[in-house]
Amino acid sequence: MTARQPAPEPGTRIAAFFDVDNTIIRGASAFHIARGLKQRGYFGNRDLIHFAWEQFKYNIFGESKEQMASVRQEALSIVKGWSVAEMNAIGEEVYDEVLALRIFPGTKAIIDEHRAQGHEVWLVTASPVEIGRLIARRLGATGALGTIAEHKGGYYTGVLVGSMLHGNHKADAVKGLADERGLALDRCFAYGDSMNDSHMLEVVGHPCAINPDRRLRVHAKRSKWPVKDFRGRNKEGRRGIVRASLTGSVWALMAVLRGIKRAACAPFTRGRGQQADES
Repeated sequence: MTARQPAPEPGTRIAAFFDVDNTIIRGASAFHIARGLKQRGYFGNRDLIHFAWEQFKYNIFGESKEQMASVRQEALSIVKGWSVAEMNAIGEEVYDEVLALRIFPGTKAIIDEHRAQGHEVWLVTASPVEIGRLIARRLGATGALGTIAEHKGGYYTGVLVGSMLHGNHKADAVKGLADERGLALDRCFAYGDSMNDSHMLEVVGHPCAINPDRRLRVHAKRSKWPVKDFRGRNKEGRRGIVRASLTGSVWALMAVLRGIKRAACAPFTRGRGQQADES
């Protein structure tokens, strides 16, 4: 989130809230960053294969509390000690090469329309908040809400701040932001692609399903919500490992962090080897 401002008069502002993966970006944003890093030689196929296997298990067996606790702890252990500045710098580069090409023009037009009407635009994602903020800034959005990994002195500590922004936690975050910024939720808009976004969609006056999965499409029809689909011929648009799910986002993040750490440690390792040879 952006820096806190003086509280405005309650219920006087309108905002539009957007999920990111498969709503704004085709596929999982964290996975696309992983692909960009792989193309740069930061890591090999093994990490992506590992991620694909975990995603396959998710698609077959679904989520469980035990599974989510496991992937969360492993992801946090990987991020521990990594520089926030370097993470942001790499994200900026990969955005230009990969993510910018994956934005749905139809969703971008909706964002631009809200901005033109003077509405605040917030991205709400289960992915790391750094990714959400990067995409928000590039799209001219007001800001982003996302999963927060604690950092001190510019380095991640390996501890999660609060809960992963997923399911009902998205709705809670939107309500909290509305209280802070004086947003009139009954006049606000929300857009999402997954049934996991339904909690967020239900707290605003104007929900809309974008590129919905089967469950959300059924729920939207039952609730008489508008549905927009920008996926072209491929209406499903959710190929295995880029399916927008919390599990997928976490494993993709893990692949990214493994590759970055490996690349970052390589010069140091080579330096030690050279010093040993010289001695």
